[in-house]
Amino acid sequence: MTNGVTQRQAGAGDGQNLVEVENLKVHFPITAGIFQREIGRVRAVDDISFEIRKGETFGLVGESGCGKSTTGRAVIRLRNPTDGTVKFDGQDLITLNRNELRSMRRRMQIIFQDPYSSLNPRMTVGSIISEPIETHNLVPSKGRNDRVKELLQLVGLNPNYTNRYPHEFSGGQRQRIGVARALAVEPEFIVCDEPISALDVSIQAQVLNLLIELREQFGLTYLFIAHDLSVVRHISDRVGVMYLGKLVEVGPPSRIYETPAHPYTRALLSAVPIPDPKAERRRKRVILTGDVPSPANPPSGCRFHTRCWLYERLGRPENCRTDDPELRVVGGDHRAACHYAEEALKSDVGIAVVVAGAPAPELNATAAAMAAREASDREDSGRTSGGPSSPPRQPEAAEPTEPEPTRSSGEQ
Repeated sequence: MTNGVTQRQAGAGDGQNLVEVENLKVHFPITAGIFQREIGRVRAVDDISFEIRKGETFGLVGESGCGKSTTGRAVIRLRNPTDGTVKFDGQDLITLNRNELRSMRRRMQIIFQDPYSSLNPRMTVGSIISEPIETHNLVPSKGRNDRVKELLQLVGLNPNYTNRYPHEFSGGQRQRIGVARALAVEPEFIVCDEPISALDVSIQAQVLNLLIELREQFGLTYLFIAHDLSVVRHISDRVGVMYLGKLVEVGPPSRIYETPAHPYTRALLSAVPIPDPKAERRRKRVILTGDVPSPANPPSGCRFHTRCWLYERLGRPENCRTDDPELRVVGGDHRAACHYAEEALKSDVGIAVVVAGAPAPELNATAAAMAAREASDREDSGRTSGGPSSPPRQPEAAEPTEPEPTRSSGEQ
């Protein structure tokens, strides 16, 4: 891209906070009657705080309806918060007026979950990608078409597709168009709102690899929202776990996935299958009872105590029902919102001990991603060689195979 992006890449990963969220609340009013009188509120996001450092990927996971997507939209002010502050590079986004916010949007973008509804069916691909370029006057009109072709090529699409419409593309190609649109204004921060959940598994790996390569190439910062725990572990530098509008645990992937300090995180991990039958049989599964409480009427105290296995094991402590636990440090960069996080750390519930030589739990996503990357490399080499396709690259560590029987000269 430009020199500005290259300079941001050089400063990526220096530990400075690019995004700082403090006491963020997003409530939706419940109205009734002729005069639409407010009778309650849905607390979609209720008093959460976290930070995202420059150049890192912050993963956000949790059940459907826990407030992940609402948090992502509120961070870039696609949804106005009810309360709290959101600072981007030290500047409070909540206090910006309309014109100031439009200028700031060049530095932060979003990739939407649904690649079918996020693109205007009446606009060509060229118009979709060039619209933000035109809005911010980044490129003269004569050079916009070349810029669009450059972006299409960057995300792995044919640059001659500018005059096609969204319905002419597959789901994975549409999501790549969405990525190109987000990159058009050369942002520093991108909210990835479940960008691969609506795609097939093989296409998920391709889009995931694309996001990783773009982050490394341009020094981007991601807020990556997803349901797939193995994908989040593969791409994230830090992970946050949400439950019913609250952030219940934050930490490095190694700590979150190997020594989780919150009972809900252990329940989530216990639902992930492990490609090792022996470890799977030894693992203590957690089956949560009851339904998720309504965000319009959340439980008092810890919001997870109505379904918490540790709460039952410890004899139903009173402070779990009365006191809302704070997100506190349990070790290094690892924080958890649980009164009895130390007891959860001592437990082996939901965690599988993988025997030596067995694949790690996260290798499903990693192996699929690497296979897709190799397939993409072979396709690229075949398109750019100008002649017959070059032979496929051999994997560095191939599985042993049985030797083929030697043919005689007559058989050949």
